[in-house]
Amino acid sequence: MGYLFTSESVSEGHPDKVADQISDALLDEFLRQDKESKVAAETLVTTGLVVLSGEVKTNGYVPVQNIARRVIDRIGYTKSEYMFDSGSCGVISAIHEQSEDINRGVEREDEDSQGAGDQGMMFGYACTETVEYMPFPLHLSHLLLVELAAIRREQKEMTYLRPDSKSQVTLEYGDDNKPVRVHTIVISTQHDEFDEEKTMLDQIKADVKNILIPRVKAKLSAEEASLIDEEYILHVNPTGKFVIGGPHGDTGLTGRKIIVDTYGGKGAHGGGAFSGKDSSKVDRSAAYASRHIAKNMVAAGVAEEVLVQVAYAIGVAEPVGLFVNTYGTSKVDLTDGEIAAKINTIFDMRPAAIVKRFGLKNPIFEPTAAYGHVGRAPYTDKVIVKENGVDVEKEVEFFTWEKLDFIDQIKTAFGL
Repeated sequence: MGYLFTSESVSEGHPDKVADQISDALLDEFLRQDKESKVAAETLVTTGLVVLSGEVKTNGYVPVQNIARRVIDRIGYTKSEYMFDSGSCGVISAIHEQSEDINRGVEREDEDSQGAGDQGMMFGYACTETVEYMPFPLHLSHLLLVELAAIRREQKEMTYLRPDSKSQVTLEYGDDNKPVRVHTIVISTQHDEFDEEKTMLDQIKADVKNILIPRVKAKLSAEEASLIDEEYILHVNPTGKFVIGGPHGDTGLTGRKIIVDTYGGKGAHGGGAFSGKDSSKVDRSAAYASRHIAKNMVAAGVAEEVLVQVAYAIGVAEPVGLFVNTYGTSKVDLTDGEIAAKINTIFDMRPAAIVKRFGLKNPIFEPTAAYGHVGRAPYTDKVIVKENGVDVEKEVEFFTWEKLDFIDQIKTAFGL
């Protein structure tokens, strides 16, 4: 008998994601001003108010209130009836300087021996369920909300949409752990006032089924789209009216959507959040590096499903351990321990090496703060950075940890 597995996502307008995006926008601006900035930015959003806090060490100056308002405006909180809008909300900053006790263990004269910014364990995961090497329930959950946000911005259909929304996908798997069909989709979306509640519920459900779902299926591969048959269960705004939402409906905090940010409950999670942290914090950089390893291993054919764990001691450059689990899907005649030992010789997991490998001193983090830090397509874009006090246009790569650039090395090492 098969089983059901569920993952969820939240939109860029969800209060916790608003907080994440502000924190990462602050990080980007500090890095734009000074690439050596050390940042741990935390944000709280609630009715009419944004509170910025955390620790920073930088030679740059950042107008933090302006950055917060820009992000809120981009997300779509631009109307006073939302009770939280970019033009009128208060912004309070309590950001202070980073502790020297922490900094002394991180910065070294020899950059390559830079210590980890904290202790802890980080996980990366990949599987063959989608072309992005991501679990399908989470991939579909993200895509539903990406398309819902696109519809909202187009203002051609579903013009009642507001920024806050959530999705959830339950997938049926067979005994062989392969996806069989989408069992249930849940969509909850904030909306404008309607004159009549039943009319509202009927219209939103019809629009989700007839507008949103077809647009999403068109973005999937043929094999993935076939998993959404005519028999799936659809719940839309199951509690009814959803006019009050966003930071007015629920206080948001940085770092509260760590499963949405990663693998939707598949694999494992070390507990550390990502947004607002510069790359000296291995919570972020080593989690990206672990995903990079897992994705390249699956793409190289080592296994159909891979979990990678790396762990650090604060102030120590070399990881204290590397663990690999292939869930019995390995295609090579080696134990998981032997696979881990080989992987350890291919990838340099010292913090400074990770930063160099992925270009993590560039201002590339705001786009990561909604719809997942992993499973995204790498791309190149131009950014403005300050060099010797002058603004310079620079081409940088985003989502570099998603690149399949170690397949050949892995195949050679494993004789594939």
